Amino acid sequence: MAPSDGGSGEVAHGLEGVVAFESAVAHIDGHAPELSIRGYDIADLARSLGYEQMAHLLLFGSVPTDGELSDLRAELAALRPLPDPVMDMLISAPRTAHPMSVLRTAVSMLGVLDPAAEERGGDGVIRAAKGLIARLPTVVAAQVRLGEGLSPVPPRGPEAGHAENYLHMVSGGEPPEPMARAFDAALVLYAEHETNASTFACRVVVGTLSDYYSAVVAGIGAIKGPLHGGAIDDAMRLLLEIGSPGRARGYVDEALAARRRLPGFGHRVYRAGDPRATELREMARRMAEALDDATWFDIAEAAERRMAQTKGIIPNVDYYAAPVLYQLGFPLRLMTNVVASARVAGWSAHISEQYAGNRLIRPRARYVGERGRRLDAAD
Repeated sequence: MAPSDGGSGEVAHGLEGVVAFESAVAHIDGHAPELSIRGYDIADLARSLGYEQMAHLLLFGSVPTDGELSDLRAELAALRPLPDPVMDMLISAPRTAHPMSVLRTAVSMLGVLDPAAEERGGDGVIRAAKGLIARLPTVVAAQVRLGEGLSPVPPRGPEAGHAENYLHMVSGGEPPEPMARAFDAALVLYAEHETNASTFACRVVVGTLSDYYSAVVAGIGAIKGPLHGGAIDDAMRLLLEIGSPGRARGYVDEALAARRRLPGFGHRVYRAGDPRATELREMARRMAEALDDATWFDIAEAAERRMAQTKGIIPNVDYYAAPVLYQLGFPLRLMTNVVASARVAGWSAHISEQYAGNRLIRPRARYVGERGRRLDAAD
């Protein structure tokens, strides 16, 4: 707690180690390593649930029954189409614009077009959250298509699951079952990750009693940064630069000798391994087998092995997610958009929790500037 004498207490740079609030959404133990969502281990969730089930777990605290899942799928499917002004903005946005800036603008427009956008907490958050969970994939898929000079593909109905529909809107075809399942698991793994920078940003905005859409826009702004979600495209660039498994050892050694940081390695919280990376490694391996192309998996594995031998640094979630998304057809510049489209479910759970037990988030700063200065009236 900040001292009452103007902020002269100990400074926790980056708020590292500061416990800002209680939450029942997720728990991380970076030493175990462990990530649990609503009490369930992340590996169990990634292997057993689809994204719609994960979203229900985050929003309502329970795995849905068959009836609840059927209702949620139908509701999300009905919400998938974008309002015309949002699609018009995506079409007219400069191709040079940052894709996350375009996504951020789309969310702002959806908020402007929502007549109930100013509802606070409770059912209002759940209603708005369902809308973004359903529509952000439509936005991202349209961005992929438009970036390739193609027309957006309309979303399918409830006969197509969340991940299946997402890939359909990207490719225009029917994704093979192994690819749809791998993507579904990747979305589950990215859906929630405790109090990271973007989640904290969402909660700070809600702490002022601002609206849901403003909070999500803040989350998108935070996850855009390369020290957060924006690192995933750099992880794939690393693999592309290495080019072949035989070059991995030399590339890593040269980078370390030059004191260059390798994207996809290391984590602020996890010290003994990122449990999401463990699942994604296996997912990347299975996808390589399904596509009969292990190039990117073999490069990633070789570089990981060399990093372990020389520095003992672990890969994080982005490291193996990057080749998975790349092989699914997502261009590098849109990978963070995919992450945000999954994380909106977790953000929404925290937004709802913040509204329910709100206290304005207002830290202090230790002042290190000058004091006692005077303006010279003669000047």
